[in-house]
Amino acid sequence: MSNAKEAIFAERLRRQRLVDPVKTREEYASLFRLLQPVSPIFFSYPGSPPALVHRAAFDDQALTADWRRTRKIVKCRFLSGTIGYVFREDLALYANAFQRPLERFSQTQELAYETLAHVGPLTPRQIKEETGLLNKEIMPILHRLQEAFLVYEDQVDTDWERAWYVFSQEWPGISIEPDLCEEAAWEVLRRFLHSHVFATLDQIKSWSGWTARDIRHLLGDMTACKMEGLGEGWIESEPLDSDEPLRSTFMLHKADPLVRANASELKERFAGLEVLQYLLIDGNFQGAVCGHWRIGPHDVEDIVLNSPEDERLTRKDEILEAVAWKYRPPSHHILRYDGRPV
Repeated sequence: MSNAKEAIFAERLRRQRLVDPVKTREEYASLFRLLQPVSPIFFSYPGSPPALVHRAAFDDQALTADWRRTRKIVKCRFLSGTIGYVFREDLALYANAFQRPLERFSQTQELAYETLAHVGPLTPRQIKEETGLLNKEIMPILHRLQEAFLVYEDQVDTDWERAWYVFSQEWPGISIEPDLCEEAAWEVLRRFLHSHVFATLDQIKSWSGWTARDIRHLLGDMTACKMEGLGEGWIESEPLDSDEPLRSTFMLHKADPLVRANASELKERFAGLEVLQYLLIDGNFQGAVCGHWRIGPHDVEDIVLNSPEDERLTRKDEILEAVAWKYRPPSHHILRYDGRPV
């Protein structure tokens, strides 16, 4: 790797706090704010609180569950309509940055929205009783209205029966206007570039869900640069702290901020495989943990690596340990490593 590439990977690991996990609630709050919207762990129990895996020296889900219960953080749909949590005071910023407006209501969308406006808050079961809409209709309607920040789902725990509100009634102090969207999106993009250090157009698209045209407009006169081994992208203006390589191996789930930013490339690189999680080795995605996910016990069928053959051999124990952090007996077994039985 070139020195510049190593420096970017090392700085990214530091800013993401993977090599130096946060130790206090205050540090965690600062990291959460930088990386938000923060999603629940992929393949976790429905209704699980958000988490920043490997980035805290304590159980961060216990903390985020408490934040959610007290509405310090709130749940909405951001990033291509996916579930994420942001601090309550940042909701206006992220709602304006990621809203997907509805030009007009469909008949069923209007029925659901007007019912919530005049009778709500209501659970999906109560919406069915009030409107006669089918179960299979209700949730897609609510999710699309949620993406437009027209309705709000109040989730403070893992209860299945959650109330839905009209967003403007529940958050009357928040304005969502076309004139605010561009400024909000630029601030969100600036935070992303700080946490990611260097990002290509595809990485910004993968993370945000914005179009290439909108991203280029937001970047404006910010000059792109070419990095050997990374391609053309944008790098934050402040200097890197160090160019010292950092040896590390982390297994990251599909909704992790770093995985999300590289999702397009990773799907192409590991096409045709059932991927459970990805392996970040020395700051670079170089492997996938494969197998068929089940709610109950399931095995890792293989650990597939793109790294040079000598590294696959010399770092086998390190990589197996990183995978065993999540997948260990009796519920899980690692069956193969690099195509060979373990």
